[in-house]
Amino acid sequence: MAGHSKWKNIQHRKGRQDAKRGKVFTKVTKEIMIASKAGGGDLSSNARLRAAVDAAKAVNLPKDKIETAIKKGTGEIAAAAIEEIRYEGYGPGGVAVLVDAATDNKNRTVAEVRHILSKNGGSMGAAGCVAWMFDMKGTISFDKARYSDEELLEVGLDAGVEDVIDDGQSWQVQCAPEDYAGVREAFEAAGLEMAEAELTMVPQNTVAVDADTGRKMLRLYEMLEDNEDVQNVYANFDLPDELLAEFEG
Repeated sequence: MAGHSKWKNIQHRKGRQDAKRGKVFTKVTKEIMIASKAGGGDLSSNARLRAAVDAAKAVNLPKDKIETAIKKGTGEIAAAAIEEIRYEGYGPGGVAVLVDAATDNKNRTVAEVRHILSKNGGSMGAAGCVAWMFDMKGTISFDKARYSDEELLEVGLDAGVEDVIDDGQSWQVQCAPEDYAGVREAFEAAGLEMAEAELTMVPQNTVAVDADTGRKMLRLYEMLEDNEDVQNVYANFDLPDELLAEFEG
């Protein structure tokens, strides 16, 4: 997997998100609202909503807040209009960057995203300039110390697992978005414990960057993630091992 995926795993292990719980709650709540608005409030038939609720549970968003967010998305409860928008651009070293935002003010959000990109050696691009470099996938992580790739394939292949990728300390199981719910259910039924599960944009190819460019890219990545309107940031950079080692220590 790409170096940025390993970086995200390091962030989770160090509990970086705990210090920003309020911001994380806002992001997962918005995603639930958007997912339920787009595909309805039934988790069994809305894979995106299922993934959004799973992500909310993972950060301990209370059950009543999850239910309220679903009802706001479906229109059962009145709520401010939240619009979903994707920005595309480039980071240092020509890295492709996708930014998914959920906002009640597009003018504010586009100005802030453009400013963050330019401030960190990147630039905003036209719609479609880099999106073609990514594919939407269901991605489920498992601890390599507990499971083998053969075991994961044996359980998940009939449910729609496409690939099992070695990502250092974990296996990354990938499937098509429409198979995400079924794959999750297969692993749950087999009693296999998932470290993380999400619908995400996966780069088709990655750009290897040196340590200096990698540090600049990580700074850009974190500044984008810290923006209150930004839901997800995807990029196709591959960090060098020596830089990853600095954060794993």
